[in-house]
Amino acid sequence: MSELTVTVLRLGLLVLLWVFVLFVARVLRTDLFGTRVVNRRPAPPKKASRRQKAPAEGSPAVAATPRPTRNARTPTHLVLTTGPLTGTSLPLRDAGVLIGRNPECALVLDDEFASGRHARIIRGQDGWYVEDLGSTNGTFLGQYRVGDPVPVETGTAIRIGRTVIELRN
Repeated sequence: MSELTVTVLRLGLLVLLWVFVLFVARVLRTDLFGTRVVNRRPAPPKKASRRQKAPAEGSPAVAATPRPTRNARTPTHLVLTTGPLTGTSLPLRDAGVLIGRNPECALVLDDEFASGRHARIIRGQDGWYVEDLGSTNGTFLGQYRVGDPVPVETGTAIRIGRTVIELRN
């Protein structure tokens, strides 16, 4: 082989060695420091801009969507009844609850059968609904697998992997 070929091979192997070393350093760093923590506090409300004009007289004002009324039978909490986090309770918010293994979720499950963004519980006009977000192992309401949003009654078991969740008052 020519001297040029040997030099190019040496440089190529040196580059591959450095890529391997940097990859190992990156893996060690993520193992040592873990995943990134997400701040879950709501952002402060923005002040109204001075450029926004008040609606002119006679023009229709935009009506805010009415909040559904709560009665004594409407669930207010999410309770984990089975699984690694048994006994955990989380208040239901009008914006809904995102469930999964991802740190950005409102309810972070420590369950190997849960997806990163597994399911969400959302509020509808007539109650709460559970929706699967395309998870691998599925979300079950009672014995039935959920796909599209399905209404959830108080006390009905929602199963995600080994975790069972109930909506309670």
